Amino acid sequence: MRPIIYQTLPRLFGAVSKENVRYGSIDQNGCGKMNDYTAKALKHIQGLGFNYIWYTGLIEHATKTDYSRYGIKADNPVVVKGNAGSPYAIKDYYDIDPDLAVDVKNRMKEFEALVSRTHRAGLKMIIDFVPNHVARQYGSDAKPMGVADLGENDDRETVFSPQNNFYYLPGQKLDISDIADEGAEYDEYPAKVTGNDCFTARPSKNDWYETVKLNYGINPQTRRFDDVIAEQLNIGRQSEGIRAYGHLENEIQQVGTQGKLFTYPSTWMKMLDILRYWATKGIDGFRCDMAEMVPVEFWEWAIPQIKSEHSNIIFIAEVYNPNEYRNYIYRGHFDYLYDKVGLYDTLRHVIGGGSASLITQCWQSVDDIQQHMLNFLENHDEQRIASPFFAGEPRRAYPALLVSALMHTNPFMVYQGQALGIDGMEDAGFSGSDGRTTIFDYWSTDAFCRWRNEDRFDGLKLRDRERESIDYYTRVLHIAATERAIIEGKTFDLMYANYENQAMDTNRLFAFLRKAKSGTVLVVANFADTEMWADVRIPAHAVDYLQLPTGIRTATDLLTGNTQTVEIYPDHIIPVHIPACDGLVLKF
Repeated sequence: MRPIIYQTLPRLFGAVSKENVRYGSIDQNGCGKMNDYTAKALKHIQGLGFNYIWYTGLIEHATKTDYSRYGIKADNPVVVKGNAGSPYAIKDYYDIDPDLAVDVKNRMKEFEALVSRTHRAGLKMIIDFVPNHVARQYGSDAKPMGVADLGENDDRETVFSPQNNFYYLPGQKLDISDIADEGAEYDEYPAKVTGNDCFTARPSKNDWYETVKLNYGINPQTRRFDDVIAEQLNIGRQSEGIRAYGHLENEIQQVGTQGKLFTYPSTWMKMLDILRYWATKGIDGFRCDMAEMVPVEFWEWAIPQIKSEHSNIIFIAEVYNPNEYRNYIYRGHFDYLYDKVGLYDTLRHVIGGGSASLITQCWQSVDDIQQHMLNFLENHDEQRIASPFFAGEPRRAYPALLVSALMHTNPFMVYQGQALGIDGMEDAGFSGSDGRTTIFDYWSTDAFCRWRNEDRFDGLKLRDRERESIDYYTRVLHIAATERAIIEGKTFDLMYANYENQAMDTNRLFAFLRKAKSGTVLVVANFADTEMWADVRIPAHAVDYLQLPTGIRTATDLLTGNTQTVEIYPDHIIPVHIPACDGLVLKF
């Protein structure tokens, strides 16, 4: 099944406050709950064309909201971003965020019910796994009996030990005076290294100062595993049928079938245990935050173990270095990687006026691993399409949507509110007004509330532009999810055959074919702000490679239902008319 993923932030999904307060508390602005994903809501999402849903920020993270009456230790507000807190400053790997539960005491039962509802709606479920860093005041109150907390057994008098969970700066106290409000205090001695590999006791406000870096056995001085660890890894690779030896005091020991006893870094064992914990809850995938900041050797070791126990679970990696793509796929065993610095950045450039021909160079650079690349135009880290920092309006990205969703068989993802054209320009507090919908603050979005319309999902309160946008996305997503030529067909990029074609503007138009037994689809995307006429040349090589039946055919535009007659012959042309910032998807 080709994953078509809906990314959703539960904190915002069900938030309904009509008068948001900047820097508002949970009492002032409210907070969405897991229970807001009703059977009707999930079925509506599935009906839009999605088959996966990624619930962002379910695991308990640091917050300024006090839940101490439930046995959850309060966080020092100095090391919390926003009132709600960052979903990526994990406070307890074994628990659900209390903000998201109607009954805080039964938050895990509410999560388990969400898993069941999601599956009944025909959706597979992805959650975050945040392996690189944790909240500054990490402390699990929900960990299984006998499991030692992260850092509990660390030697804090050394910068690095392979069996420490954190890195330390001995003799130095953490100094965040440049970040904290006047008079606010936070004591951390010795200082732990900050999550973005900031090896200083004085991180800046631009660092991930609310988090601490996890230690996977990499010596920060050499940037490599110590010789002892490297030797143990070699022993591990040579030992077939690796199994854990012991659990509590001996949890870091493993033994292979050859009888050799060897030791992995403590963090490896703890993180594998956390992955297993959530996998047994019935989820279908992990989106692994900043996966490339964790050594690929860990993934090489951990993912096969999880997949051997839960064969259908997928792993998605947030990786931004193209030089590491194949390493994390073939050695690290990831199913999919973010295609951010490739297709996303290229399409954003083309929307801003760059040549559409650059798309060809982009996909060719990952052609051998194309099926592993996850396409998207928005996520919680990136600026909204409709923001003035990006395209300024949702329609200008329609052609990019066609390319991203329809060009190959790899997964495609849409972020909550993207199809409505939400611009992310609200100043909610910590997030500011930067074109991104806040992930740090308690907030609600007017357009999204009107789309939900008190769980009716009837579209009655949507404005014309919003209705037009979500209708367009729905049509494209249905094509992506149901059209066999798109799901499994071959791809043929037509640009090389049209560069010298005077009747086609290859700077503003991008064209390709998709072919399966069920038929052939011609996609032409128009990135221009004006309508375009073009004669798209179909080269003889395309006819041969795709084994296209020649002759006169009736073609239907899957976006509009309009039909036209086309002639399919080697080196013949297909005349097309494409509205501004739009495209056509001709099936013949």
